[in-house]
Amino acid sequence: MTRPGSGLRPFSVKAKMSTLVVVSVFITTGLLMVAVRTRTELRFITVFSVIATLLITQFVAHGLTSPLDEMTTVARSISHGDYTRRVSGADRRDELGDLAQTINRMADDLEAVDRHRKELVANVSHELRTPIAALRAVLENVVDGVSSADPETMRTALKQTERLGRLVETLLDLSRLDNGVVTLKAGRFEVWPYLSGVLKEANLAAGHRRLSSGSGNHTRKDVHLHLDVSPPELTAHADAERLHQVVANLIDNAVKHSPPHGRVTVLARRGTAPESLTLEVMDEGPGIPESERHRVFERFNRGEVPSPHGPGSDGGTGLGLAIARWAVDLHGGRIGVAESVRGCRIQVTLPGIPQQRG
Repeated sequence: MTRPGSGLRPFSVKAKMSTLVVVSVFITTGLLMVAVRTRTELRFITVFSVIATLLITQFVAHGLTSPLDEMTTVARSISHGDYTRRVSGADRRDELGDLAQTINRMADDLEAVDRHRKELVANVSHELRTPIAALRAVLENVVDGVSSADPETMRTALKQTERLGRLVETLLDLSRLDNGVVTLKAGRFEVWPYLSGVLKEANLAAGHRRLSSGSGNHTRKDVHLHLDVSPPELTAHADAERLHQVVANLIDNAVKHSPPHGRVTVLARRGTAPESLTLEVMDEGPGIPESERHRVFERFNRGEVPSPHGPGSDGGTGLGLAIARWAVDLHGGRIGVAESVRGCRIQVTLPGIPQQRG
């Protein structure tokens, strides 16, 4: 099968060069015939033929080389860090048009990468600044004698240190993601005891930690976690450690957006394939607007929905759902926001045992 673009297209550079050769031959032949009929000296016809051929060649060459000069200028600008320049002529129907489209796509990708890099630096700097500033304030008060190093003060410092540690651990996970050094260690496990353990850890974390931000502290021990697994003997095939990241991050996100004394439900059902699994995490919060659903799994995205339990609550780092999506993608599964009458409903589908191809 012929590769697209490998043949002789009507407006390709090959076709134009072939046309130039044919036209030159026709001009030379025509002038020779005129010279024979009019008995004109051959040297005059030769000079005129050369001049005509050069003029036509110059005209065609200008149309071919001027886009290349522009591409060179744009490529040089891109190499110097200016990703805003674009090549004109991407609508040409020849190889130069294909090259212009490729350069413009490359510039678009580089511009997006540069924008994401700047956003990453800005967001990480912002996230690190809050716990570091709070920890510094506590330690300065102790050193200056404003407050004593009592257990309550040390607990405040510990909470900020834990928050800083969680952020660094999450960033390390994202670094492993980008470098592709994380592999799956999938195996068969019983869903009920596994998810019970994840929920128990979430309850213990709520009992020993406050979600803190720069503007206040809020205890989220009032949210009830409910587990619904059917059938009770349900088993699945997945990487338990990566799945723990998914469920823990989804529960954490649901708890943060739950109303006072709300309820978060973790539902597990058997999928369509052998050892496959369908998970749902539902809360009773304000939900996610349909216009925002495609962005909730982006890094550092916190959404535009106000927290139902006050403006001083911790919105998190905006990395939890990005980590969850990465872990699900690693399994070859799907994650998304499903329709819900009330609150938010995140649905995860894991494929189970990979099918062997015969």
